[in-house]
Amino acid sequence: MSPTLAGFLQAIALVAALALSHRPLGDYMAGVLTGSRHLRIERVVYRAIGVNPDGDQTWYVYLRSVLAFSAVSVLFLYGFQRLQNDLWLSLGFPAVPPPTAWNTAASFVTNTNWQSYSGEATMGHLVQMAGLAVQNFLSAAVAIAVVATLIRGFVRAKTDRVGNFWTDLTRITVRVLLPIAVVFAIVLIASGVVENLHAAQTIHTISGATQSIPGGPVASQEAIKELGTNGGGFYNANSAHPFENPNAWTNWLEIYLLLVISFALPRTFGTMIGDHRQGYAIVAVMSVYWVASTSLVSFFEWQHHGTALQAAGAAMEGKEVRFGIAGSALFISSTTLTSTGAVNAAHDSLSPLGGGVALFDMMLGEIAPGGTGSGLYGMLILAIVTVFVAGLMVGRTPEYLGKKLGGHEMKFASLYILTTPAIVLVGTGVAMTFPAERAAMLNNGAHGFTEVLYAFTSAANNNGSAFAGLNVTSTWWNTALGLTMLFGRFLPMVFVLALAGTLAKQKPVPRTAGTLATHNTLFVGMLSGVVLIVVGLTYFPALALGPLAEGLHK
Repeated sequence: MSPTLAGFLQAIALVAALALSHRPLGDYMAGVLTGSRHLRIERVVYRAIGVNPDGDQTWYVYLRSVLAFSAVSVLFLYGFQRLQNDLWLSLGFPAVPPPTAWNTAASFVTNTNWQSYSGEATMGHLVQMAGLAVQNFLSAAVAIAVVATLIRGFVRAKTDRVGNFWTDLTRITVRVLLPIAVVFAIVLIASGVVENLHAAQTIHTISGATQSIPGGPVASQEAIKELGTNGGGFYNANSAHPFENPNAWTNWLEIYLLLVISFALPRTFGTMIGDHRQGYAIVAVMSVYWVASTSLVSFFEWQHHGTALQAAGAAMEGKEVRFGIAGSALFISSTTLTSTGAVNAAHDSLSPLGGGVALFDMMLGEIAPGGTGSGLYGMLILAIVTVFVAGLMVGRTPEYLGKKLGGHEMKFASLYILTTPAIVLVGTGVAMTFPAERAAMLNNGAHGFTEVLYAFTSAANNNGSAFAGLNVTSTWWNTALGLTMLFGRFLPMVFVLALAGTLAKQKPVPRTAGTLATHNTLFVGMLSGVVLIVVGLTYFPALALGPLAEGLHK
């Protein structure tokens, strides 16, 4: 079978699996977010934290709960790492240094999972299990909870209540993330992924040398790492490591896991608002960009100019021969279009234009389909902007799903769109200003600039993947990227929740003959164009200095 055909069949099987999951999982999550019954274990949690699960909150109280919970999570995870040498299952590792502990705490709480350390040589098993893996669940649940409030903003009328954060967080974790992660952790174990509490084992090779083989609770973390679009690897090589991703089957399964919730959430949206056509329109735009990204990465990596690449048949540097171009391209586009950040190939070794596509995927805001929750609320913000632009073109007051889009709504939407690019471009500019920070680049010229731009784009969009050619272990880089991750995560959430609050207060307006249809092919095309123009072109000058300059030069 040719590599091209094998890649095509992998993609078709993935699309079929996602399509089969879309309706049942989307409807199930809608039921979780709208139901009134509380499970017994959930009631135990509510009593333990002292909250009334049936007491709805205003948007700013909801936001205060999100920020307070996340701040406590950062402090807990930081302290956990600093005390590692005194903990059970520390494997003899010392306490994590303060800059690295700070960066890691900010990273995992924000669902970024950027790693400036080597996992198997830095973190003990208890910190991995009770610290990092726990945040993989909770950070994913927080984003799904936030998008639930935005959907309620469209559904509710003449109220200042958008839901209860503690109820949403608990239900999503207990009813959605935990059961799915447990099932797929078992599947991964059966497929060859490591799961034990062993320390590193020293073995003797057939050549007479010795080799250290690290063990650990990998499969249980791998499942939620992908399912929650987190991406932090147990090992430094992440999903390129055979203990995390042993074969082509687990590679395909991990891609499915990192996409399945985000592609199902538009169905949840359609179910909650009572119009599935709206959800289909959103998922259509997501699918267009996912297919385009996968096709472009595959095309650029299959180009083989030069003797070495012609002999290999493709640009195989930095890629696992177990997966080839097809499995790598699928993973690359899927992980950069979501907030996952897991990698099964070295992104720094991608062709200039292939790496540029991966970078552009993140710059779009990771909305195709995006991170768990964050992808959907990002796309809904862009849908609001699309409706507003269309309203201006025909001279009508814009309306979306029965809610008018006035000055307050558009201010929050505009601030959401502008925040992340501002963080990325300012951070990159500052880093390129200082000689010491520029010295962290492994390469000079356009490729070195791309390494820095990629780092800030990955951190601000809470992706977590890296170009790997940048040394980010210094105090400055750990601090700067940690702040970038926090601002990139929580400032957009402020605007999403504020928008949800303003929408919920409105009285619905009836549809008329002049109301823009937001479920047809025309709207899908308009929304796709707004994504490209409003978001993508913001970064064009920076892209021209980095991957485009390098690609055209070569």
